[in-house]
Amino acid sequence: MNAVIKIALVDDEVLFRKGIAFLLQREENIEILFEASNGEELVNKLHNNDVKPDIIIMDLKMPVLNGVEATKIIRKSFPDIKIIALTSYDTKSFIANMIQVGAVAYLIKNTTPKDLIRTINEVNRKGFFYNENVLKTIQDTIVSSKNSKGNLETSFLSPREIEILQLICQQKTTTEIAEHLFLSPRTVEGHRNNLLLKTESRNIAGLVVYAIQNEIAVLTL
Repeated sequence: MNAVIKIALVDDEVLFRKGIAFLLQREENIEILFEASNGEELVNKLHNNDVKPDIIIMDLKMPVLNGVEATKIIRKSFPDIKIIALTSYDTKSFIANMIQVGAVAYLIKNTTPKDLIRTINEVNRKGFFYNENVLKTIQDTIVSSKNSKGNLETSFLSPREIEILQLICQQKTTTEIAEHLFLSPRTVEGHRNNLLLKTESRNIAGLVVYAIQNEIAVLTL
């Protein structure tokens, strides 16, 4: 049996938030741990609750503390918690910004229940999940911008690390990478941790952005 995925819902629109909670509670492998109406309330609950969520589903536009600023705080204080942006904003700048501050998936509020549940399960399984729209934004916006990280020397990555990074960009799990390269999952995890350290990435989503910026991998749409 799959482990239960603990979720925190953060949105100031009560009716929408309750609707998402009702939808997700019908899934056997999903538990709504708590809800919050803004980023500050979310951060307080994370500090005060012994049990932490596995995934936070976060709106961007909220009073007191918005989703972007809350994501920055959570990435520093609770780096193991994964953040899915669920918002009405679908511009490339919002998507690129949220990915760069640490969101591991980005959905628009008119997404289907099926796609939301799929994204939650994929994030829980792989650590991140980008749909076709987000992949296109990464290629169009983040890659073309070529920020400072894009000019870094990449020769400090070993051929094996580059190979694993390319497979991560294909959204493969640790188990799938291990099977593909005839390695143990533990060895793959070791290489992945080295990649995070060497590239100064906060999470798998950051690794993907790094790989695209440095032309180590090409995303297939």
